[in-house]
Amino acid sequence: MSRPATSPEYPISSLNCGRRTLDLRRAAIMGVLNVTPDSFSDGGRFMAPEVALRHAEQMVAEGADIIDVGGESTRPGAQQISVQQELDRVIPVVEALHNVVAVPISIDTSKPEVMRQATAAGAALINDVYGLRREGALAAAAASGVPVCVMHMQGDPHTMQQSPAYEDVVAEVIAFLSARRDECVAAGIPPASIVVDPGFGFGKTVAHNIALLRHLDALTALGAPILVGLSRKSLIGSVLDLPIDDRAAASVALALLAVQHGANIVRVHDVKLTRDAVRMMEAVVRHN
Repeated sequence: MSRPATSPEYPISSLNCGRRTLDLRRAAIMGVLNVTPDSFSDGGRFMAPEVALRHAEQMVAEGADIIDVGGESTRPGAQQISVQQELDRVIPVVEALHNVVAVPISIDTSKPEVMRQATAAGAALINDVYGLRREGALAAAAASGVPVCVMHMQGDPHTMQQSPAYEDVVAEVIAFLSARRDECVAAGIPPASIVVDPGFGFGKTVAHNIALLRHLDALTALGAPILVGLSRKSLIGSVLDLPIDDRAAASVALALLAVQHGANIVRVHDVKLTRDAVRMMEAVVRHN
């Protein structure tokens, strides 16, 4: 696939996140901070703002380059919550983190009003599993002036795992992300501020996820940094028959594979384990 004419020079070496820059000359580690009662891996653990703040500080100390704050679960079958419920969960956390941690804060949301208030509170990246397709989301993201991550998802969290089907999952994901990227540019978002995510586990079978990982480097043709989230996901449970709490080693292995195949940002729960493994791999690969 040829690179879109609007693409910046690739690879992009950094992502401008306001007063903090995300260095992409090596793989960036995105620490997951779910302030939800029902997320698949850590639901309910970090609902209190003070607990969430301590966990974020710990992840930064362990090597996280960015913290991703989410207030609504997007696990298969998850139920939607109101805008106010999501704001009540995430805004106090974003405000607290913005004043304390020395890394960029990402807001994991698909709601325009949450995007607006979270970026005003200090969030420096919008991470949207719907790919800015909800009404008003693209305009809100463009007006925020912060980078965005657009993700591929077939269906929605209610239905996405009900017999997902593709003729060519890699080609279809690339086509979708290319179209969303062009829509973002048309809306006024600079090309160098767009990140793409193939959406592992979002409307995909085990075979689809494996095919995407094996051919992840094909997404580099989009000329945008690639974010990958494979940490503790059901792919591991399906392949290895492991419960969520026993998926750390396999999650690290998948993160390494993702970086080897072109991922610039890996979204993880186990920050220190992933950071150590990725940095060791990079040291060996880049040694001269």
